[in-house]
Amino acid sequence: MIKVNNLTKKFGQHISLNNISCEFKKNDYIALMGANGAGKTTLIRSILGYYHPDNGNVLINGLDPIKQRVKVLENISFIPQLPPPIKLSIAELIQYISVSAKVDKELIRHYANEMKLDINENMNKSFFKLSGGMKQKLLIAISLAKKSSIIIYDEPTANLDPKAREDFYRLLKQNEDDKVLLFVTHRLEEVEEIVNRQVYMDMGKIISDETII
Repeated sequence: MIKVNNLTKKFGQHISLNNISCEFKKNDYIALMGANGAGKTTLIRSILGYYHPDNGNVLINGLDPIKQRVKVLENISFIPQLPPPIKLSIAELIQYISVSAKVDKELIRHYANEMKLDINENMNKSFFKLSGGMKQKLLIAISLAKKSSIIIYDEPTANLDPKAREDFYRLLKQNEDDKVLLFVTHRLEEVEEIVNRQVYMDMGKIISDETII
């Protein structure tokens, strides 16, 4: 589903990704780990088509995420570590997601409720003004409702309290079949019951890639 071929990305003289090759297939649930500056974020942004590589390429289900980005993003849900500064109200955001990504609004409400987020009481509030935890819960609800074949979470529980983290991982376990789940995380202990693969990066390279049985 995700194939990275000899991928190199430079920023000036700094090599952020150094000739990386890897493949993430259906039913791979991956913990992507490494120190800050290891290249994790650059790899994710390359998968999403944000960055043009200096060498090599990325294919998502055989498609180029730069040249065919709209088609590629139809199959991907992504939650960044820092929620984006969206100025829409919750109602407007849900309507936008429903129309643009063909996501069932009632399913968003369902997952928001499962995350203990009462969106009915907050529909007219600006997403931008919500607490960090509320933003994260809504983004998680949207990502699950989209039913994507590839879900990428960048430190998804950073703003969640312990109970919300439990709810999040419970929902993931219920929805993990036939997809790629990719976690960028520093908390392996949180995801070790979900992931079946651990990938470590350092200095722009993959230094270990272990399958967990």
